[in-house]
Amino acid sequence: MRVRCSGAHSKGWLTVAALGSAVALTATACGSGNGAGDGDGDGGLAVVASTNVWASVVKAVGGPHVEVSSLIDDPSDDPHSYQADAEDAADVQSADFLVSNGDGYDDFFTQLADRAPDVPTVVAVDSAPGHGTDDGSGAHEGAEHGSGDEEGHGNQESHAGHDHGSGNEHVWYDLPVVAAVAERTAERLGEVAPEQRDTFRRNAAAFTDRVDELSTRVDGIADEHGGARVAATAPVAHYLLADAGIEDVTPREFTAAIENETDVPVAAQQRMLEVVSESEVGAVVRNVQTTSPATGKIVEAARGAGVPVVDVTETLPEGEDDYIAWMEGQLDALSRALSG
Repeated sequence: MRVRCSGAHSKGWLTVAALGSAVALTATACGSGNGAGDGDGDGGLAVVASTNVWASVVKAVGGPHVEVSSLIDDPSDDPHSYQADAEDAADVQSADFLVSNGDGYDDFFTQLADRAPDVPTVVAVDSAPGHGTDDGSGAHEGAEHGSGDEEGHGNQESHAGHDHGSGNEHVWYDLPVVAAVAERTAERLGEVAPEQRDTFRRNAAAFTDRVDELSTRVDGIADEHGGARVAATAPVAHYLLADAGIEDVTPREFTAAIENETDVPVAAQQRMLEVVSESEVGAVVRNVQTTSPATGKIVEAARGAGVPVVDVTETLPEGEDDYIAWMEGQLDALSRALSG
């Protein structure tokens, strides 16, 4: 058995189901948190997030009073298929605070958190109406992940009032949910470290002000480009596109196949190629972390037809640790693409 106390994570060598006998030894070798709110011993609460997106939100709220790590911070890692190892499990069990996405997106983390029931947890989807019970425990009843509407387009469930009941788990692209996660995090961190409660609340307020500025930029895109049509290689940025009044006309069958990692039906692939090559859309939105021969053909067709390709990601790019700056860059790219 290997015990690692530092260094990059290496996924895949031990599944969650096999962690039980390994965690105790790893935690003993690497040290464990005391759960009493004094974090890693030098004043910072030890916070573990499933991905670096949510880690960046906690950093903004906690400031110097938190030491945040994320189990996934490599853009090449896919949370859907990530396999936790013993060090991941030890990190979670020794943490003072946990934050994850939920709704099946990062199940590996949910399983680890279930082994640490006494660690305060915030689950992002619980901040979205229609998702779960955010009671502070992290438990929730997630909705099934939808693959599209009845009209044949990918993931166009109603976003009015930010109702997530029909289930797209990529809620870090829903700005009101991100703001709600920051506020909830401030409250939960304040319970762990009451002496810093006011600081956490102020930091959360400052962060949500910046999120509101992002929302204003989204409104500007809607004013200028509302009604524009795009095709998406995956429904990652769904909520952002919906709030910008942009229609995703990706065939439902194409989206479902990409999400389920199955072969794209021939008819869906052909329709998607027609949509792109005949310039029926103003841009193709590409998830660079979910690629396949099918999505590669779409990008190639877009470039051949002169259709701009806008890259989006599921985690912060390497070297980036600021959620706001990351989102600003993607909004700028989308606006430029639709402006032609």
